[in-house]
Amino acid sequence: MRSSGGGIGHLFDLTGRVAVITGGAGMLGQMHAQAVAEAGGAPVLADINERLARDTAKAIRAKHKVAALGVKTDITNKGHVERLLKTVLAKYGRIDILINNAANDPKVGKGRTAGAWTRFEQFPMKAWNEDLSVGLTGAFLCSQVIGREMAKRGNGVILNISSDLGIIAPDQRIYEKNDVPANLQLVKPVTYSVVKTALIGLTRYLATYWARQGIRVNALCPGGVEAEQTAEFKERVSSRIPMGRMAGKHEYKGAVLFLISDASSYMTGATLVVDGGRTCW
Repeated sequence: MRSSGGGIGHLFDLTGRVAVITGGAGMLGQMHAQAVAEAGGAPVLADINERLARDTAKAIRAKHKVAALGVKTDITNKGHVERLLKTVLAKYGRIDILINNAANDPKVGKGRTAGAWTRFEQFPMKAWNEDLSVGLTGAFLCSQVIGREMAKRGNGVILNISSDLGIIAPDQRIYEKNDVPANLQLVKPVTYSVVKTALIGLTRYLATYWARQGIRVNALCPGGVEAEQTAEFKERVSSRIPMGRMAGKHEYKGAVLFLISDASSYMTGATLVVDGGRTCW
């Protein structure tokens, strides 16, 4: 879509637009949905957790007075994605925005051997297949099914949520424990970097593939978000960030809104990094 040349506020206005957000019930997925709603758009939270997706959509409807919707969807299943498309079209008659946000980010339990399975030498094939299925195949299927619909209409935006770890490698020293042998040390699994890097490639491919159909495709690379991590972990991560802290979960809403609105109307195939400066080092 092309900017109409109105005022700055108009550029960010999503009134009348419908945005499908995969992993919409997750921490950042909820923030993306709020960004859409605050700009007047209708967020559709597609998530495997049906209850949380519906409850979150209900809360957004009540707070922002927009037609938010929660839909149970297994994005690794093409039939489920096609059913999601039919559900959204039946309710709204259109889809304007797709945010590919869903991904596996396994939280390793406590204990001396808790990190062993994450190490590259022992990384399970089952975990490899599951992580790629959700984070990459899911984005492929949603882009294929929903992107095709937007291409028919000659208008649309796809935003792929990558990561700073789609640009740099994980610093595994962040996870080290003094009393744990080297072969049992926890590491960030290989799949996270592979998926997040691949999403940048998917972004470039789709940006050129559908450019003539009026679809813009960009990627956002967030940095680490402060949540329930230990104080030691937060300090280690923050020491590697020029701004000296992790992000608040709300701090990506502006970037998301920019990338899915007319404010970025001449931007496609690009990767926007919002990481407190971490990838500068």
